[in-house]
Amino acid sequence: MQSLTVEVAAAFASAYRKFSSKSYGKPPKWIYSELKKDKAKERKPRKPKIEWTEEQKSILAAISRGNSVFITGSAGTGKTLFLQEAIKRLRILYKPSRVSITASTGIAACAIKGQTLHSFAGIGMLNYNRKVMLDRIIMNRKAYKRWLNVQALVIDEISMIDAELFDTLEFIAREVKGVESVWGGIQLVVCGDFFQLPPIPNKGSSWTSVKFAFEAESWNKSFDMQIEFTKIFRQSDILLIKLLQGIRTGEMDPQDMEFLEQSCIPESECDPSVIQLLPLNKQVERVNQERLDSLQKEVVVYNAVDHGAQPWKGQLSTGMAPDSVSICEGARVMLVKNLNTWKRLVNGATGEVVGFAEAKSYDEVCPHMLLPIVKFDSGETMVVEPATWQVMHGEEVVAWRKQIPLILAWALSIHKCQGMTLDRIHTNLSSAFGCGMVYVALSRVRSLKGLHLSGFTRSKIQANPKVSQFYKSFALLRFKEDGGVLASDDQSSDSV
Repeated sequence: MQSLTVEVAAAFASAYRKFSSKSYGKPPKWIYSELKKDKAKERKPRKPKIEWTEEQKSILAAISRGNSVFITGSAGTGKTLFLQEAIKRLRILYKPSRVSITASTGIAACAIKGQTLHSFAGIGMLNYNRKVMLDRIIMNRKAYKRWLNVQALVIDEISMIDAELFDTLEFIAREVKGVESVWGGIQLVVCGDFFQLPPIPNKGSSWTSVKFAFEAESWNKSFDMQIEFTKIFRQSDILLIKLLQGIRTGEMDPQDMEFLEQSCIPESECDPSVIQLLPLNKQVERVNQERLDSLQKEVVVYNAVDHGAQPWKGQLSTGMAPDSVSICEGARVMLVKNLNTWKRLVNGATGEVVGFAEAKSYDEVCPHMLLPIVKFDSGETMVVEPATWQVMHGEEVVAWRKQIPLILAWALSIHKCQGMTLDRIHTNLSSAFGCGMVYVALSRVRSLKGLHLSGFTRSKIQANPKVSQFYKSFALLRFKEDGGVLASDDQSSDSV
């Protein structure tokens, strides 16, 4: 028998399936052998060495010297990749157990194998004053030990941390360490874009009352360097980059605004295979459930299995891997973990379930012994197996979740897509609220060809004036450093 492509083999596997109320039929064994052969032929190309700019090299060198740094920039400027390299440098500078990796949200924390800032700090989610928070940490032996041991603290997605929390944690660091210098001598590496999702206001407060982390009393003295990356890698379309920068800052040309309005199409005309980005979780759940039910196929359920200790174990449910995944043949799905970057099988890759294969061995995530076969939009087809998400404290794995790395992808919330890169999106912005939401949604897509809009109005383009003023300081300083000459578009970063 001639060797088949993985797509044809997967299609045969799907065709041999027999639906019943009890089980699925088993595809012939030769199909799995063909899939194995195809996989065996693959050669992993050598990863190219990253070419850092001279300024990025200088920033990494500063981090290696123990300097505290704030890294910012618009979506798609490579902040995450740079942060990963910075973490490597910190683990060389200190023992890995002395470096704590954190983020403002569970999703962002899982993406960098870290923990939420709240979990690390031992403060919970309640709004206590500084003295109450400090007392709580002193009474919590593990939290107190974390603060004593940490020498470098990484914080990702800083835009969702408010000024009060930033100042409070700086106070706690000094008190626990017993050192009067800022942050008790802890080296900070902080990353994020304040033009994106802002801090969520406390109950009873308004969005206008929110104070950003850069408004904290301790902000400027916390950093030796503040850098803005300006070179964009995610998009190459000049018009899309111009549109996104205007949306980000809230300063759009009338022609660009008109272009977006004219680009809107009725929701009924949108390709159903294109992922919808929606502002509210309840909208996402409704769309996904309705589309799943409409297929009228037998549903296979995968339940996550968690291990580890609290409070880290509790963080797992706030990450991208859901507690339960229900899918069937024909379901649109999205990867929520990088599986093969060279084949673009990465976090955000979408595709369709074309069948199910029998698992080779028992796994607690899939006691029914069925694994989904997914044909991705990139053309690749693969059997998707359970994956593991870890929460790290230093070099120790303190909690982990095992789950199928898929979610339903007819719709996704704008909050959950932050940090993703998508080939095609459809977003109905009629119910978008708050500054930054439209920018986060539209900046996920690679090209204008993949952007499908509805419900857009000019009033949806909002940028917080305080954030705008903060970023003008970067441009102003670069203007002065260049002798009064505006920086060109190919500059890789600005610094203050």
